[in-house]
Amino acid sequence: MLERLKFYIDGKWVDPATPKTLDVINPANEEPFAKISLGSKADVDKAVAAARKAFETFSRTTREERLALMAKIVEVYQKRYADIVKAISTEMGAPLGLSQNAQAAMGIAHFSQAMKILKDYEFERVEGTTAIVREPVGVVGMITPWNWPINQIACKVAPALAAGCTMVLKPSEIAPINAMLFAEVMDEAGVPPGVFNLVNGDGPTVGEAMSSHPGIDMMSFTGSTRAGIAVAKASADTVKRVAQELGGKSANIILDDADLNKAVAQGVMNMYSNTGQSCNAPSRMFVPRAKQDQACAVAKATTEKVKVGDPFADGVTMGPVVSEAQYNKIQGLIQKGIEEGATLVTGGLGRPEGLNRGYFVRPTVFANVTNDMTIAREEIFGPVLAILPYDSEEDAIRMANDTVYGLSGYVQSSDINHARKVASRLRTGNVHLNGAGVDLNAPFGGYKQSGTGREWGEFGFEEFLEVKAVIGYEAPKAAE
Repeated sequence: MLERLKFYIDGKWVDPATPKTLDVINPANEEPFAKISLGSKADVDKAVAAARKAFETFSRTTREERLALMAKIVEVYQKRYADIVKAISTEMGAPLGLSQNAQAAMGIAHFSQAMKILKDYEFERVEGTTAIVREPVGVVGMITPWNWPINQIACKVAPALAAGCTMVLKPSEIAPINAMLFAEVMDEAGVPPGVFNLVNGDGPTVGEAMSSHPGIDMMSFTGSTRAGIAVAKASADTVKRVAQELGGKSANIILDDADLNKAVAQGVMNMYSNTGQSCNAPSRMFVPRAKQDQACAVAKATTEKVKVGDPFADGVTMGPVVSEAQYNKIQGLIQKGIEEGATLVTGGLGRPEGLNRGYFVRPTVFANVTNDMTIAREEIFGPVLAILPYDSEEDAIRMANDTVYGLSGYVQSSDINHARKVASRLRTGNVHLNGAGVDLNAPFGGYKQSGTGREWGEFGFEEFLEVKAVIGYEAPKAAE
């Protein structure tokens, strides 16, 4: 059993104020493999005090000093890469290939992007006689999820560091080991004491203490909409900035002129990536009603090629979901789909054949789904695809927008102008055309109950900056 019972505060590994432990479960075998401490308000107070003290000096570092520090972090991160990959696959179940090529890789990608922005960013400009200055927002509280753990840590920490902020991180207690390795990277890279602090814990205790803390200037949260609302409410009394990246129920509209076979197969595999545990997963597939049978046949054939199993086994393309709670929630929603009359195309209740333990879910496709069914309304966060037939393009767009969420959308068409036209009508923060992947410089975030603010790239960097007007900075020009 791996024991990681200390927190990283003020440049040191320290004991929690009050001992309280939690087992970290390997979702592939349901057995504990590590033990962490759960923090309290006292630990948050200590971390915030360290971050506030460090802000006085770190906020005044030069662009060149921060670039050099971030380059060192990338260097050390690469040295620890294999350890981070192993931790992610063990604690949240991502297949090894996904951990190596995407999950862990996003850490370096976000730091590289933040460095690129910092190198040329204009922190000060003069307009008339006034200087417009952008300064670090202050101490940032960060709460990150278990589904893309390093990605979400790095897309907050990298721009915050680049901006000159200091921070307190609470990673998910379900998948915390990768975050502790990240803290070791920060320590070895020479991040000044107090600039980066880590306190493990749960949302109602540590998350609440951070959100309501008067010494924290901004909360950056990624997770469920329910938890995001709690963070915003707790933050309101201190009027701090709150950035939230929350849930999604993204529509994938396959237009009548698309290559249906290609679009359906691609959409299915995109849905199953990370075992469906992505907030921007294309979980609602809209197809022309006359082509639904063809779409179902392609979806079934594609799904039945997915190999579910141990994340460390060769050839596995889908691991377990992260926890017993997630497994039970997904099973309940599959049952709801059956009860409400959706057509079960493939998959269904229980574990895949040959797997008798671990939180493994059968990759599942439903057809003849209507937009009022539970499986079309609720974020399942598992490998469950809903196929919704539509009668007209207007019908598809209306149903796609008929959701409380607005994180991402997908449009497939053989005519790029047609795809662009439909994309312009989707009320979502991102739209992917014809299978386009992520763009690290593009803003990531949502409309409606999918959040507030943006992450990634220059938009994400500017979330960590305040704007100051220095009036009278320049003397008025004399009249000609």
